[in-house]
Amino acid sequence: MKLSGRAALVGTAVLALVASLITACGSGASSGTPAGSGTPGTQTPTKTTYPLTIDNCGRKITFQRAPSRVLILNGTSVGEVESFIMLGLDKTILADAQHYGVSDDPEMVAKIDALPTGGLTMNKNFDVPAEQVLAARPDLVVSTWAGGFDAKNGMATREQLTAAGINSLVNPTNCAQGDPNATAAEKKALAAQGIDSSFDFMTLLGQIFDVQQRAADQVTELRDRIDAVQKTNTGTPPKKVLIAYPGMSMMNANGLPAIMTGGIYDKVIAAAGGVNSFAGKDSDTTRTLNAEQLAAADVDVLVVGEFTPSEKPDAEAAKLFAAYPQWNASKTKTYAVVSDGVYLGPMNAWAVEKISKVIRGRG
Repeated sequence: MKLSGRAALVGTAVLALVASLITACGSGASSGTPAGSGTPGTQTPTKTTYPLTIDNCGRKITFQRAPSRVLILNGTSVGEVESFIMLGLDKTILADAQHYGVSDDPEMVAKIDALPTGGLTMNKNFDVPAEQVLAARPDLVVSTWAGGFDAKNGMATREQLTAAGINSLVNPTNCAQGDPNATAAEKKALAAQGIDSSFDFMTLLGQIFDVQQRAADQVTELRDRIDAVQKTNTGTPPKKVLIAYPGMSMMNANGLPAIMTGGIYDKVIAAAGGVNSFAGKDSDTTRTLNAEQLAAADVDVLVVGEFTPSEKPDAEAAKLFAAYPQWNASKTKTYAVVSDGVYLGPMNAWAVEKISKVIRGRG
């Protein structure tokens, strides 16, 4: 999809999706072989038995076999397609609409570029219209949020897909996002999204596609990388960290860089040994923050987010340092550059490592 299209989408139909504070809703199996039990990362992987029925956002979804023709909707996300790739499920993808063109994993962009797009074109809300989804005849359609199946956005509904014999899946952490009828539990869960939410989706894919051991191994490896960073931070006072995406300024009513707060952003920073300069604030901060509030922020480390490959993050850091010379980060020229690693998805370990190096003066 075109970069300008993705930017426009963030500014309109799914603005709240990118900066929302979201968490997991139910995705456990109601029949078939479960992924295991216990705390995250300690599950004992087993082989999936089909038919497998799971609860996904309050819907019972049954898989007679592992899907082999998957269509991944856009939703301004890249976390879902990256999870497929990291689990070796790229051959199951019939068409992918997720693409950023930048990643904290240098190899990920080329891997996404190599995926089939199925000749899909985007509707006015910059996602795949219902007609194209149905015509592609996938056996599974994946959306990062519930709004990806909203008819008002020109999308195929989950009911339409079921009638056509097509399964649908929402990333469980986003069940309440874009669903006006979300349950109280789902709404409450929106504010608690974290790094574990990224791992939960990979575990769920492992169950659905019968690659549970692969998913468990991948989650363990990523979790170990994050744990290793946290161990090095023991006893070190946390520094104040600001995540700013200059390329997402359309999200802010005052034309400022999008300042990411709350949820997974706070947790990624905390894992790296810092504390968000706007810790605990909700997504309204991203939309309403003004220059005076930004100037008054306590910033020891600036994290510049890349939104598109055409951006120059080093130059953007210099601009922010010049605009806000009172920040400690401006005085020391201390900054890190990230892209997809602070979002929901499997790249969190990369961002934690990058931010930690700068916090500890080794960037």
